[in-house]
Amino acid sequence: MKKVKITLGDLLKQKGMSINELSLQSDVRRAAISELVNGKRENINFRHIEQIAEALQITDIRKIITLIDEGD
Repeated sequence: MKKVKITLGDLLKQKGMSINELSLQSDVRRAAISELVNGKRENINFRHIEQIAEALQITDIRKIITLIDEGD
């Protein structure tokens, strides 16, 4: 079975950006980004993903979200 995994935390590390910086640049609440990074978010707001992608200047959503096998 597949599971959605948020890889935003890894991307932030690669870009040397903090959750606070991303929040300011994307206009997404810090708490919402923190929940995404820490796997605490049950639902994904696609508008937030769009805003985050724009702030990080990425066009491939797979840099933020991926599918993994549930056992991984």
